[in-house]
Amino acid sequence: MSTPQPSDAAKDPGPAGYAAARLLLLNEAERSGPPRRAALAGLTDQWLAALLAAASEAAGVRGAALVAVGGYGRGELSPRSDLDLLLLHDGTAAPREIAALADRLWYPVWDLGLALDHSVRTPAEARRTAADDLRAHLGLLDARPVAGDLALVAGLRTAVLADWRDQAPKRLPELDALCRERADRQGELRFLLEPDLKEARGGLRDATALRAVAASWLADAPRAGLDRARRTLLDTRDALHLATGRATDRLALQEQDQIAAALALPDADALLRQVYEAGRTIAYASDITWREVNRVLRARSARRRLRAALGARPAPERTPLAEGVVEHDGEAVLARTARPERDPVLPLRAAAAAARAGLPLSPHAARRLAETAAPLPVPWPAEAREEFVILLGAGESAVPVWEALEAEGLITRLLPDWERVRCRPQRNAVHTWTVDRHLVETAVRAAALARRVSRPDLLLVAALLHDLGKGWPGDHAVTGEIIARDTAARIGFGPADADVVAALVRHHLLLVDTATRRDLDDPATVRSVAAAVGSAGTLELLHALTEADALATGPAAWSAWRGSLVAELTRRVAAELAGRAPERPGPAAPTAGQERLAAEAARTGAPVLSLSAQPPAPAAPAEGADGRPEPVGAELVIALPERPGVLPAAAGVLALHRLTVRAAELRAVDAPGGAVLVLNWRVAAAYGALPQAARLRTDLGRALDGSLDIAARLAERDAARRPRRGAPAPPPRVTVAPAASHRATVIEVRAQDAPGLLHRIGHALEDAGVRVRSAHVSTLGGNAVDAFYVTCARGLPLPDPAAAGLARSLEAALA
Repeated sequence: MSTPQPSDAAKDPGPAGYAAARLLLLNEAERSGPPRRAALAGLTDQWLAALLAAASEAAGVRGAALVAVGGYGRGELSPRSDLDLLLLHDGTAAPREIAALADRLWYPVWDLGLALDHSVRTPAEARRTAADDLRAHLGLLDARPVAGDLALVAGLRTAVLADWRDQAPKRLPELDALCRERADRQGELRFLLEPDLKEARGGLRDATALRAVAASWLADAPRAGLDRARRTLLDTRDALHLATGRATDRLALQEQDQIAAALALPDADALLRQVYEAGRTIAYASDITWREVNRVLRARSARRRLRAALGARPAPERTPLAEGVVEHDGEAVLARTARPERDPVLPLRAAAAAARAGLPLSPHAARRLAETAAPLPVPWPAEAREEFVILLGAGESAVPVWEALEAEGLITRLLPDWERVRCRPQRNAVHTWTVDRHLVETAVRAAALARRVSRPDLLLVAALLHDLGKGWPGDHAVTGEIIARDTAARIGFGPADADVVAALVRHHLLLVDTATRRDLDDPATVRSVAAAVGSAGTLELLHALTEADALATGPAAWSAWRGSLVAELTRRVAAELAGRAPERPGPAAPTAGQERLAAEAARTGAPVLSLSAQPPAPAAPAEGADGRPEPVGAELVIALPERPGVLPAAAGVLALHRLTVRAAELRAVDAPGGAVLVLNWRVAAAYGALPQAARLRTDLGRALDGSLDIAARLAERDAARRPRRGAPAPPPRVTVAPAASHRATVIEVRAQDAPGLLHRIGHALEDAGVRVRSAHVSTLGGNAVDAFYVTCARGLPLPDPAAAGLARSLEAALA
């Protein structure tokens, strides 16, 4: 005896026949996913077609059709999905005949207990309803004939699609607003422990919206991974319907283990990671698509205005952002001359430039970089490390750029251990984000605290790495210490810096746990923390990391009370560590090459400089004696007789030539004929080639004799520059370093690096009437961390009130 098939059972037009066939189909273990959904839709089509034939004959109606819309129209019927049906008629039958036909169709569906969304309209009525109701229009875009007058349905489909394309400039902004409102209400699917597979941002509703955008012919979504993401969410919803027996889209905690087993996944965490990955793919595609829609609509509006005014269309401007990267039409894109296959640092340079400018990284650029960029050597070169830290230090604007890199697989290529935390859920109500997004958010928070620390680069990297151990078994802080040390070395930090990063990761919970669970008045408590931290510099970084980590966890993880306890513990540990802190070293002695330049400057009475585009490789390891990595850029040495205004003039000339100062030192050198100032710079061209040394020397001479007004030239360029949308930088911080030197007052400046910053600092110090004995300038990931050794006119350290006043005035000048 043969096994009954669903198609055989569907020949009975009554509810019992369809119910039996439906049950048989849903219990077929070998058929699931798209084949089962398509089979269920086909089975339902057969049953409804038989119903329509019988009902039309009984009601005496011709010129009618049954149309599937929405998910049923797409053939995506989950076990408990609603049946979205339109009874379409040509208007020739009497209203009572149409009503009788509808009753003969709807009541069998209701008798079976199926949810039904139904309507009865002529084509003209359907179009009018669509014009008034966006959701109705969206449903009709997926209209599919089930049975009846096919020509009637084809005419409606053609008209509805034409209406949609004609009305796209009005309808797509409405749809965008609808998606945003729903996202605000439902949240982001990939961060929810109980996500709504349909309504949350990145869910099935957004996937449907992307289909509607594509149907407008105005823009199209990225195709990579989108179909797979939709299938993942639909398969999960199928399993959810079968497990619960209800038409639900919310993946509740108590159902997740059962759903994971039904989908042959090892556990509920694996299920959530899979769902989150799908949600991330759809959300990223939505971001790109809506950005393109808005760009096209803006361009259309601008072209209309321009044609009315000029009758011409200028080409979009391409503004340089960094070497190989330009801004074009509101995005960071690759320059025409960019060669990713020869430039392994280009992915990080492009990402850093985009984030710093507050621009999205073009998806086409990200894809090209992923496909063609040469791999970075390990350890990374200094420039790659610098660009990576600039990206992390950009704050909120780094998040969408990071997402673009993540979507193309560039993050796991750069940081292989990232794969283990990507989309990993955190089953703790305190946590707002998945592990990977929490790490990015911690870096965002750390960027806002970068002014508080002397090594913002180490803070930002530790913030990004501090929970990487959660991808492995055991204590994540212990495991993370090993991963962090290896990753820091991979990024290009020397052993001492890698040890600091590892210590920060190992102890990232130490301060908050100790402050809230131990007696701070017990000396043993303070001594134990001091022993674990080891140095004042590490303590400073750990305090900032603790706050950034808590703020990025969620509202319940940080409070004024917790903050005050951690601050008090930090103060006491700092006092404990101060007893063994060595005095800060003074300026290093000049090199033989610098002394030769100083002698030449003293002999000629004019500036002398040398520019080495390819600095010789150091004989010692890349890490310096102070533990800092080798600076980035070419070496520029300037020597000239000591006189007022040297620092602002030299810094201003470099800014005019678009040279970024990565590091600098200024010192006075005794030479025959008088004192000579020697400025040792590490510089890099913002884009293009380095300027000729002769041009720099000529402009420096003009700046010193007053024939080149640097301040005016920089102001003109700033006025011409279009404002960027990057996150506003934290305010600069200027402090007096206590007991840093017995020979001078040390003023520390921490600020966002920007063209002309050192020029403004130099002018402010000149205006204050102090003498700069030496200066030590470094740029660490977009943050300037500068120390200036200043004295009064008699060569003595400033009195405490004068030093404090200088710090306040300098901070005000920079703000």
